[in-house]
Amino acid sequence: MIFEHEIPSKSRLYFGESAKQKRAMENRCSEMLYEEGFEEIATPLFSYHQHQSFGDERQLIRLNDESNHEVTLRADSTIDTVRIVTKRLGRTTDHKKWFYIQPVVSYPTQEIHQVGAEYLDGRLHDVLGLNIKLLAEFDLQPLIQVSNIRIPKLLNTRYGISLETLKTMDVESLFETNYPWLRPLLELENLQDAPKVIEQLPQDLATELEKLCQSASKIAFDKMVLAPLYYAKMQYYEGLTYRIFENNTILARGGEYRDGNIEAAGFAINTDAVLQMKQNEK
Repeated sequence: MIFEHEIPSKSRLYFGESAKQKRAMENRCSEMLYEEGFEEIATPLFSYHQHQSFGDERQLIRLNDESNHEVTLRADSTIDTVRIVTKRLGRTTDHKKWFYIQPVVSYPTQEIHQVGAEYLDGRLHDVLGLNIKLLAEFDLQPLIQVSNIRIPKLLNTRYGISLETLKTMDVESLFETNYPWLRPLLELENLQDAPKVIEQLPQDLATELEKLCQSASKIAFDKMVLAPLYYAKMQYYEGLTYRIFENNTILARGGEYRDGNIEAAGFAINTDAVLQMKQNEK
């Protein structure tokens, strides 16, 4: 039996003080993003193209429009934002910095509120620096994990290591390969150790690891680690990516991506996770 006051699993309810805190966080983020030259956009809840962003389309909640074309509920804001700005609004604006404050949903009933930003022509250090600044406003000094998705892609296409092994980080299977340089690459965490690892790598992997280190070195943040083998789940990521953690909870994620001939960088902060973290501190 489902009682009339029940809400679906993993959906969100804010009221009273929690709703006040959520609104205060969103307002402060919007103020700071406006100060950084961003404009706000609210994208439609329904989309025709969300399936192009997800490797696992089972996460999408599907519906049909009046012409029986399949649509999905918004499970990600990045690509819809870029396409709407460049293709639908392209004749009326050439602005390159956009932010949104809105929820995303995934199957069956998961709801996540986000503060996100997309910077057309931006690079990882541009958005990561801003992401750090926003979280610092709420007295958060989490751990940042920086990666380059081209490294696991190269390991798959040129060195025969399956993406499934990389996605699940099956360390035992990775160590069974015949590549002596794979263990030091897997164990690499600190920038200062990277030159020794780069010396051992094949040239294609060394080039991508150097790109990762160069970008990470532009960010002044003490709690930063490298994760060269991490494979980001969103299909639009083309290069450098990052995740921000606090006690194994992901507070934000972002990176560089491509959509057609558009190159950009962006991030999304998990509002629910940040608010829960602050509540736990209290």
